[in-house]
Amino acid sequence: MSAKSTTAILSKLRALMKNTKYVCEPLQAYIVPTGDAHQSEYVADSDKRRDYISGFTGSGGTAIVTDSKAALWTDGRYFLQAEKQLDSNWILMKHGLPDTPTQAEWLTKNLPVGGRVGVDPFMLSVEKWKPLHKSLKANGCILVPVDQNLVDVIWNDQPEPPNNPLIILPVEYTGLSWQEKVKKVQDKLLEKNCYAFVLTALDEIAWLFNLRGSDIVYNPVFFSYTVITRDKVHIFIDDSKLQNGVSEHLKLNDSAQKNGTSIEKHDYNTIKDFLTNLQTTTDKKIWISEKSSFALHSTIPKAKRNHDPSPVALFKAIKNETEIEGMKNAQIKDAVALCEFFCWLEKQVPSGDVTEITAANRLEQFRREQDDFVSLSFDTISSSGANGAIIHYKPTEESDIVITTDQMYLCDSGAQYKNGTTDTTRTIHLGVPTKYQQECFTRVLKGHISLATAVFPNGVKGHMLDTLARSSLWNAGLDYLHGTGHGVGHFLNVHEGPCGISHIVTLTDVALQEGMILSDEPGFYQDGEFGVRIESLILVQKADTKYNFRKKGFLTFETITPVPIQTKMIDPSLLTEQEINWLNDFHSFCQQVVGDEMEKQGRKEVRKWLINATKPIG
Repeated sequence: MSAKSTTAILSKLRALMKNTKYVCEPLQAYIVPTGDAHQSEYVADSDKRRDYISGFTGSGGTAIVTDSKAALWTDGRYFLQAEKQLDSNWILMKHGLPDTPTQAEWLTKNLPVGGRVGVDPFMLSVEKWKPLHKSLKANGCILVPVDQNLVDVIWNDQPEPPNNPLIILPVEYTGLSWQEKVKKVQDKLLEKNCYAFVLTALDEIAWLFNLRGSDIVYNPVFFSYTVITRDKVHIFIDDSKLQNGVSEHLKLNDSAQKNGTSIEKHDYNTIKDFLTNLQTTTDKKIWISEKSSFALHSTIPKAKRNHDPSPVALFKAIKNETEIEGMKNAQIKDAVALCEFFCWLEKQVPSGDVTEITAANRLEQFRREQDDFVSLSFDTISSSGANGAIIHYKPTEESDIVITTDQMYLCDSGAQYKNGTTDTTRTIHLGVPTKYQQECFTRVLKGHISLATAVFPNGVKGHMLDTLARSSLWNAGLDYLHGTGHGVGHFLNVHEGPCGISHIVTLTDVALQEGMILSDEPGFYQDGEFGVRIESLILVQKADTKYNFRKKGFLTFETITPVPIQTKMIDPSLLTEQEINWLNDFHSFCQQVVGDEMEKQGRKEVRKWLINATKPIG
């Protein structure tokens, strides 16, 4: 994980910032966000512009280049990784720490009055553009859209945008037809007195049409835009994607389609012109979320905009019964693969020839043996010893080390199945853990259990529960620098909004609702030594409470990831009786549902391992 030399790249970029062939007036700073034109968290190789200019490959971060400086902001998941990957040209800004300036503060300090800050308007969402523009303006600087992406100009070997075929998901997997989903959006249009709704988020479009793609690795999405009016649907997509029955599935240009669900196809790159014309054809408002790009948002006059959050984001987050059943079945199949993996590790690691990469590859092989497996859901975090303290570590040929019996091993991994998405982290020791390691692990486990067993009223948002997962760590003066939970899609993005559980409060936080599925993943990381994280998926469901204050209704969680938690790592003296009972009940659940699936698949040897791994503690 060595640093990439960026001197020549930055020199070329700075020259373009002054070149009037590409900018109307010289720029004093240029911003390179992580995302793509759809504000995706993970992006295709052709959109990894920030990676290209900085050398930093984490999934979150923003690069800013001025005439003489270059700075990169990223969060606590990536501090250690960024320190290793950034060369001496770059200043690392540790977002979330008290002494770290915001991007606007740093820019106004380093730019002259009247300084012009450029950015590709397709790469920055409105919700990020507005506060940055306001702060810069208040300090005498200006944020300006630059239509030609400057990184694209200097990136000579930039990959071509992907254009992969699509998968059609039948109603047996989705629970609703795409026509029924469109009708739900059109009902919202009437409710909001809007004429049209613009979808730009790729996972929302995939969910809406019951289609999946692979344009972004591990994320089953495809490049497209959609506009839904009260009486029609417009999809902006490349013709090559309409093969293998997709055109028939969407019933393209079928005027016989009822209830306003006929679809008209447009070229992908015509979306901006279409929106410019659309707003002239109606006196009603156009609904476009502030999570969309400034480029598209600004085509619609302010007086004609409704910028409420996307209704599709919430529809997608609240799983229906079919999706919930599929998600549960996917976790069980994935648990079989994970148990096979941990059983294999216990046998093979003492030989001294299992590395982080060979372990990750073997785990993927176990997953490929399961029905309906499509791909991984993210790069496997296979980390031994000190590498476990790098929160989003990915082993490379350079960093790969042997997994041994005298160090802890953290494995955060997941898969895409046609009936659901998985994301599971388990931390184990294949030798004898120290007392300190056991204490840290047990405190993380206590936080995991505390969140998993929480009971809370309707209307509660995720940030209000975050302290439950941290309390035991805080009591010992420990903590972790990442969120506690994120939404998970149904054969979609492994990180799904709008719900989440974090210490950071955002304006887009939504209340947790029955049917949402999130991760429960507290952790602790001892820099240079080890990392601990325990992650399972949890389903929001109704709670059966003795009382019902003011008829609010109460909710709780059901843990749906049936993968054993290594009891060797636990110090039982730190657990309460209720926590011990929870763990024993959880392991009984694992033994039953995963054991039955192993029996069905004829995996007798690993079933013996499972029985041993789920023995009750007392």
